Amino acid sequence: MKKLIVSCFVIGIAFNANAQNYWKKNAGKTAKIIFTHAKTNEKMVEKGTVKFEKMDQPKETDACVFVDPDFKYQKLIGIGGAITDASAETFYKLPKNKQKEIIEAYYGKNGLGYTVVRTNMNSCDFSSDSYTYVTENDNSLKSFNIAHDEKYKIPMIKEAQKAIGNDFTFYFSPWSPPAWMKSNKNLLKGGRLENQYYQTWADYYIKFIKEYEKRGINIWGLTIQNEPMATQSWESCIYTAEEEGEFLKKNLGPTLWKNGFKDKKVMIWDHNRDLIYQRATTTLSDPETSKYASGIGYHWYETWNNKTQLFDNLLETQRAFPEKFLAFTEGCKEQFDLTKIYDVSLGELYGRNMINDFNKGTALWTDWNVLLDETGGPNHVGNFCFAPIIANTKTGEVHYTYEYYYVGHVSKYIKPNARRIGTSSNRAALTSTTFMNENGQLVTVIMNDSDNDIDTNLWIEGMSAKLSAPAHSIQTVIL
Repeated sequence: MKKLIVSCFVIGIAFNANAQNYWKKNAGKTAKIIFTHAKTNEKMVEKGTVKFEKMDQPKETDACVFVDPDFKYQKLIGIGGAITDASAETFYKLPKNKQKEIIEAYYGKNGLGYTVVRTNMNSCDFSSDSYTYVTENDNSLKSFNIAHDEKYKIPMIKEAQKAIGNDFTFYFSPWSPPAWMKSNKNLLKGGRLENQYYQTWADYYIKFIKEYEKRGINIWGLTIQNEPMATQSWESCIYTAEEEGEFLKKNLGPTLWKNGFKDKKVMIWDHNRDLIYQRATTTLSDPETSKYASGIGYHWYETWNNKTQLFDNLLETQRAFPEKFLAFTEGCKEQFDLTKIYDVSLGELYGRNMINDFNKGTALWTDWNVLLDETGGPNHVGNFCFAPIIANTKTGEVHYTYEYYYVGHVSKYIKPNARRIGTSSNRAALTSTTFMNENGQLVTVIMNDSDNDIDTNLWIEGMSAKLSAPAHSIQTVIL
């Protein structure tokens, strides 16, 4: 007897006592290959099909990626990126035909299948200037006005929303409260939210939600604070785990519920993997706090050595809170250099993080800026970075980096509500994940970021397809 059901929202081994062997239901099927290879300059090219043949016990000398469709884990909420001030300003500096191209490239029927959009409430580093939505010392928030966002950001978000349709998943994050609410009286350089403004700041979120929804942009969720442990040269605000929990429990959570926004998904932390376990176990230890939180957000900036990032911290956090979803809310390659926008290492950074994040239980994955200009900005503090698409606002030229294609190997073929499937590899150089879409389609992504070509087998319950995984390549196998 093979199967017994143990399930939870985020991740759970699922055995189905009535399920048949995968190949009894899919006999004779072949798999389609989508391929990206830096050496040959192929990018998301269809490479025909492969046939599955019987293969019993693999040998240790056989390089394999093993998939078992009987083991089902978390559901995918969606994949996308942030439409910041910088993205939107760059977008509207481009010719109309290029604007249309970019929307289609991310959100259209032939694009990457993005369904998730994140944006900033008040300014962030990727804004041309610092701003809030209220006047100085307006404790009543009567002056609240989002006219700033209506020039660039909201129009671009609505373009994305129109292209995405019903799967549109939109959330926001604040980088800093207004300066007069903070201990350092500055939007920038950290500081903390003063106790007397906890409720005013909670009311601020409600104002923001109502103004956006008044314009037809439904808010799916929010994070409490972007990077609450970072004192940055740009907009930032510090919360300890206890302070974040106190604000959620006594102010933000009850205020959302009282205003009819109980359905909004609140995500705590929204910072790096290094402290995620400590933050979650501390902030969510009180059931009265935990009831207001739906997810735990995180970034990838905890280390410069991206091959040894702290992915296991995600798994440990998920085990502690299986009823909460894990959300990757931001990541990018920093230190922009225009001469390196076609470097495959940019794509491999994304592939490595995405695959490992999903294999540790992540249900929502959001890139940082969807679009930046030829400087890696605009950015009002000089913190210039890469994005999957770089646009030269002087010439109108649009550049698609390997980030774009490596993300696409996941986002284009794995759909919202897909279930992650048990997958492992017997070669360190082969990184892989598998999802099953709602229609039963099995999608496996395999990346080889080593300098060596590897002939491998995709092995599924005694059947195997022979694959080539060249050095510095990624492929999506659709069965």
